[in-house]
Amino acid sequence: MRNPILSKSGVSRRTFLRGAGVVMALPWLESLPVWGVTSGKDGVTAPKRFATLFMGNGINATHWWAKGAGTEMELGKSLQPLEPYKTKLNLIHGLFNKSATGVGIHPGQTGNILSGVALQKGAELHGGISMDQVLANHIGQDTVQPSMVLGCELPVTGYHESNFSLAYSSHISWQNATSPVPMEEYPSLAFDSLFDNRGNQRNKSILDRVQEDADSLNRKVSSADKAKIDEYLTSVREVEKRLDTARLAKDKADEKIKERGASAFTMKRPENGLPEDLREHMRLMCDILALGFQTDKTRVASLLLCRDLSGLTYPFLGVRNGHHSASHNDLSDEYEKITRYYVSQLAYLAGKLESMKEGDSNVLDNSCLMFISNMWAGSKHDSTKVPLLLVGGLGGTLKTGRALDYLDKGNENRKLCSLYLSLMDRMGVELQGFGDAATRLAGI
Repeated sequence: MRNPILSKSGVSRRTFLRGAGVVMALPWLESLPVWGVTSGKDGVTAPKRFATLFMGNGINATHWWAKGAGTEMELGKSLQPLEPYKTKLNLIHGLFNKSATGVGIHPGQTGNILSGVALQKGAELHGGISMDQVLANHIGQDTVQPSMVLGCELPVTGYHESNFSLAYSSHISWQNATSPVPMEEYPSLAFDSLFDNRGNQRNKSILDRVQEDADSLNRKVSSADKAKIDEYLTSVREVEKRLDTARLAKDKADEKIKERGASAFTMKRPENGLPEDLREHMRLMCDILALGFQTDKTRVASLLLCRDLSGLTYPFLGVRNGHHSASHNDLSDEYEKITRYYVSQLAYLAGKLESMKEGDSNVLDNSCLMFISNMWAGSKHDSTKVPLLLVGGLGGTLKTGRALDYLDKGNENRKLCSLYLSLMDRMGVELQGFGDAATRLAGI
C-alpha cells in the first residue's frame, strides 16, 4: 500500500491501492484513515452524497401513488420495487418546473429539469447550470472526481419541431448556461475512469495489478476491515467480469467507426458499442455509480436511464412499442410495465448502497437518490407536475417514509427549485436562490 496523497486541488490525504496503470480508491474503514481522516464510531461523520436518476416521457399515473407513512406506507403497483425501502422513501407529488410549461413539448420540458431556467430556442443553446453541478462546484474539491455523469442512451442531434435543440432532450446535467456536461454512456469507459485504468494493460484485471498493495493493506487493518476489503474487491471483480463483453463490443464498434468514418450517434445498439442487453447496461451503470459513492471517489452523480424522446425498446417486458411511442398511451399496461421497470433500477441502486456499511450506518442512509421524469403524462405531454421520488436520509438530515402532496399549495409553494435549495442546504451548500426559487420547500 503506497503513501497517502496530498492533492493540490484540495482533496484531503487519501490512501489508494495502486498497480500498473490503475488506482483504486478504498471504502470507509474503521481502523485506517483511508480518506485522510479518522474513520469509525469516534471519527468524523460519513460524507453525504446526491444522485439523480432520470426517466424521460413520464410515468403511468394510475399506479404511481403512495399513502400512509413508515412501515405502514402502501405503494402503488409501479412503486412496488421500492417496498423494501419504503421507510427510506419520500414520494413528493405536485412539484413543477414553471419554465418547462407553456413552451411546447419535449426538449423545452427537459433541458432545465435540474436548473429551472428558461431555455432558448434556435441554434444557440442557453439555459442554466444544473443543481448537481452547483453541488459539484462547491463540494467537488473534497473528492477526486467532482461529479459522475452517466447515461444509458446516446444523445440525439438536430432540432425538434418546437425549434428547441434536441441537446435539451439528451442531457440533464449542465455545467453552465450553454454547455451540457459530457455524459459517459459506455460502461467500460465509466469503469476505467472510476479506477484511472489506462495504458496498454487496460484490458487486464485491475485486481491482479493491485494485489500486492491489497495484501499489504490486509496486514495493517482489523479483521472486520479485512472482511470489508475482501467484500469490496469481490464486488469490483464481479463488475469487471461482467464488463468483458461490453468492453469487446466497444472495441469492435470503434473499429467499425474508424473503417467507415461514421459516428456512433448514427448507429443503433449494439452496433454502436453499447451493451445489447439494456438490463445489464443499466445494472452496470448503477454498480459503477455505487462504487463511486462507496469509495468517496465522488459525492455527486447523475444517471440518465433514458432520454426524452427515447428510442429504447423492452422485449424482455413483453412490450412491443418503443419507449416514446408507448408513453403516448401512458395509462396502458405496457407503459405501467415500463414505469415499474425504471423504478426497479432505483430500487437496485438503493439496495447496493444499503449493503455498503459505513460505521453504524450505510451509504444509502448517507445519500439521497432522486428519481425524476420531465413530465407527468406522455399522452398529454403534461409538465404541470412531475413524478419525483427521494430515497435515503442524507445522514439523518432528511425525514423519510412519507408521501407529501404539494399540488394544492399554490404555484409559489410547489417549485422544483425550492426542493433543490432544501437538498443543497443539507449538502452544506446554502444559496440565496436557485433557478426560479428564493425559498425552501416547506415540510421537506
